[in-house]
Amino acid sequence: MVSLGCPKNLVDAEVMLEVLSKQEYEITTDEKVADVIIVNTCSFIKEAKQESIDAILDLAERKHDGRCHTLIVSGCLPQRYQEELARELPEVDIFIGTGDYPRIAEILAEKTGTEDQLRYIGDPDYIYDESLPRLNSSPAWYSYLKIGEGCSNCCSYCIIPQLRGPYRSRPLEALVAEAERLVARGVKEINVISQDITRYGSDMDDDTTLETLIRRLAAIDGLRWIRLLYAYPDGISDGLIALIRDEPKVCKYLDIPIQHISDPVLKAMKRRSNGQQIRDLIAKLRNEIPDIALRTSLIVGFPGETVDDFAGLMQFVEQSQFDRLGVFCYSREEGTPAAAMPEQVSERIKRERYRKLMRAQARLSFRRNRTLIGKTEQVIVEGYSEETELLLKGRSSRQAPDIDGQVYITAGTADVGDIVQLRITDSSDYDLIGEIVD
Repeated sequence: MVSLGCPKNLVDAEVMLEVLSKQEYEITTDEKVADVIIVNTCSFIKEAKQESIDAILDLAERKHDGRCHTLIVSGCLPQRYQEELARELPEVDIFIGTGDYPRIAEILAEKTGTEDQLRYIGDPDYIYDESLPRLNSSPAWYSYLKIGEGCSNCCSYCIIPQLRGPYRSRPLEALVAEAERLVARGVKEINVISQDITRYGSDMDDDTTLETLIRRLAAIDGLRWIRLLYAYPDGISDGLIALIRDEPKVCKYLDIPIQHISDPVLKAMKRRSNGQQIRDLIAKLRNEIPDIALRTSLIVGFPGETVDDFAGLMQFVEQSQFDRLGVFCYSREEGTPAAAMPEQVSERIKRERYRKLMRAQARLSFRRNRTLIGKTEQVIVEGYSEETELLLKGRSSRQAPDIDGQVYITAGTADVGDIVQLRITDSSDYDLIGEIVD
């Protein structure tokens, strides 16, 4: 199994792996000995589509120099381009959309005895429930909890609602039960994810909210950290801010995708917050939770983004001093309103603006990290450093898996998965260095 794209996609892959495992399939990490290879794809932006195509073509070679007899492509790419893929990729035996992946074992059984290329692309309205097993492919001490599927925000640049359907919340009790199972297996950190976690419960008939869910998760014995990812700014309530501030298990960390700060650009993007509302929210978060780590994502080169719009965005980034920041060049995706907008920005200007923002963020991140020197942070130990086995590495509660930096531990001992107190002694642009405190 190769899963590409976001952690939300990874959860779907983990469901497929465990469904197959229950049917006595053996999972291997060696593609050359695999009889069946699955590529779980992403098609959010141009770069993601290309990465998916490259992976499919590369793994198709295992039909010649390995044991592979069945190549499966699942996820967003076939959901979006089933006709084109079926025509252009005859090497693929089965295509599975975003709503049919739980049937993976049944689909493989149907493939037996036929050489035909099969397609299972239905409406993207499925949401998995507690009856489905799931294999945690992340390290044993952390996992992702996908609390909803789809998206109803309908930003003008985004294809996700067409690929995943409208937002659907998973039942509260099902989520608590899944989290309890994960913790029973040794998970200490749960990362709460969906396309927009602040929308959780809005489609239910009762008064369930994200705050309700977090309180239930915080009551689970053995769970140490709860991290909130992908919280849209207009959905961050005063109650949620207070819960992050007051609940010890909730990491003082929040991922808020704001995309831009210019009002004309935000309006064209069909975002629900304006620039002043975003500024006010950041000021409130920093005032209520002074030690909070804020992460955001931005898009540069959106149609109509002027020199002044970008200058305002640069100034905003300098003033806001985000701890973590990701930048995307606008990707013109067919089927979205933004693709038909006038004043498309050239690729050269997009890349130039991308580089300027990332250079600015590197400087800001370095300065933010320097303020942590001498302080003590909670750190989860994740093994030896790739550079040398003389150093342990880990993550602080201010760092999310895979997307943020690391902590290098220069003194003290601990087991993998331990959460320890670490005094920060040095830092770089994105990483921290420290010593375990007894």
